[in-house]
Amino acid sequence: MLKTDWNEVVGFHGHQCPGLATGYRVALIALREMEQRRAIDEELVAIVENDACGVDAIMYMTGCTLGKDNLIYRDYGKQVYTFVCRQNGKAIRIAVKPQRGSVAEDRQRRIEHILNMPEEEFCTIKEVHIDIPPKARIFNSVICAQCGETVSEARARIKDGKIVCIPCAGEYTRGSTTPV
Repeated sequence: MLKTDWNEVVGFHGHQCPGLATGYRVALIALREMEQRRAIDEELVAIVENDACGVDAIMYMTGCTLGKDNLIYRDYGKQVYTFVCRQNGKAIRIAVKPQRGSVAEDRQRRIEHILNMPEEEFCTIKEVHIDIPPKARIFNSVICAQCGETVSEARARIKDGKIVCIPCAGEYTRGSTTPV
C-alpha cells in the first residue's frame, strides 16, 4: 500500500471507510494489470457496476471520470469493475469477493484487512473481450423553452412542439410504475 496515495484518496473522498479501501485496492490492481498510469485523457476506461464510496478511489487513482466520459456507471449494485485500455484493447474485469466479518467489526480493522489481505482472497481478475466504448462526443447545447436553462441536445425532449429539458418534460409512465 502506498500510504501517500491512500491519504490523498481519503482527502479526496472525505473520510476513511471500507468501501473506499475496496476501490483503492481495485484501482491499484487495475493500473498494475493494465500496465497503465493515471489517465490524462481517455486512454483508460473504467466501467463501474455500483455507485458506492470505492468509485471515488477509482476516479482519483485511475483518472477515469464522468466528466471525461471514461468512467461509465452501470447501476448493477455489484463490486465489479472493468478496465479497458484504448491503445491496445486489453480489458480486465475485477470482481471483489465477499468479505467475511461482521458489520459490527471495528471499522479501522476492516479497512486494514481490505488493504492488506492477499489478492486472491480479495478479488478475481480475468481478462475479458469487450467492445471499446467510443470516445466522448461533444453535443450542442439548446435552451429549455420552459425553464430557460441550457441542456445538451442529446438529452433534450420535445413537449408541445418545444424543446425542453428532461425535468420539464415530466414523467411518462403508461400506467406502469417505471417512468419511460
